[in-house]
Amino acid sequence: MIEPQGPLPPEVYWRRRLLAIVGGVVAVIVVIALIVWAGSSSDDGSDPANAAATDSASQTPKAPAPASSSSQAPAPSSDAPSGGGQHGEGGDPSESAPAPTSDASAPIENLCPDQSLSVVLYTDKPTYTQGDQPVFTLVTTNGSLAACNRDLGKNAQNVIVRSLDGARTLWSAQDCAPDKAVNVQLLQPGQQVNDDTTWSGTTSSPGCKKPRQQIPAGAYQAIAKVGEKESAPITFNVVKPAQQ
Repeated sequence: MIEPQGPLPPEVYWRRRLLAIVGGVVAVIVVIALIVWAGSSSDDGSDPANAAATDSASQTPKAPAPASSSSQAPAPSSDAPSGGGQHGEGGDPSESAPAPTSDASAPIENLCPDQSLSVVLYTDKPTYTQGDQPVFTLVTTNGSLAACNRDLGKNAQNVIVRSLDGARTLWSAQDCAPDKAVNVQLLQPGQQVNDDTTWSGTTSSPGCKKPRQQIPAGAYQAIAKVGEKESAPITFNVVKPAQQ
């Protein structure tokens, strides 16, 4: 190294050089320490920010996944009603009339009572020859002031032939071939319904248990019934065939 030169003793100059070198080394160490500290501080500062960002992202609620087809509202059952209800009051009477049913025991709503009905019986001829098959026409009329329903099928009516004095029953439409047909109809006030019944001209018994015989010549009466409502009796004659 270069020897110190000056008025002072050489030891002074060596001490000054040593102090300068030590000061420089210390300064370098401080600078390096500052750089290292700054770098570590920068790393430490970035980590919390990243962690905070990560935590924020993890706490953000996720958008709900699209509902699957199984969680959608079910389609209407094919069993559910599909429009078009029944006609109520004030509707077209022809459309609100109940359809005929085969169940004679089914209750009838808004039933026409017997006392509101008018039942009249007619014959197609006043006089028949033995062997003829008389045709009786039963006319039922709604005599009330309001529309009502009534079963006018064969099951609900009957035609009965009796002796002229009415004391003996000779034939009943319900004896041998009872018809269980049901025909519920909506009857407007004053409306009439006609129904024909053909008689074989022979006798009958309940359940058709007795042999049937040709009706003898004579005068007879017949009545019709709808439920318990009975018509007034009508009369007709049966005569023997003309001699050939």
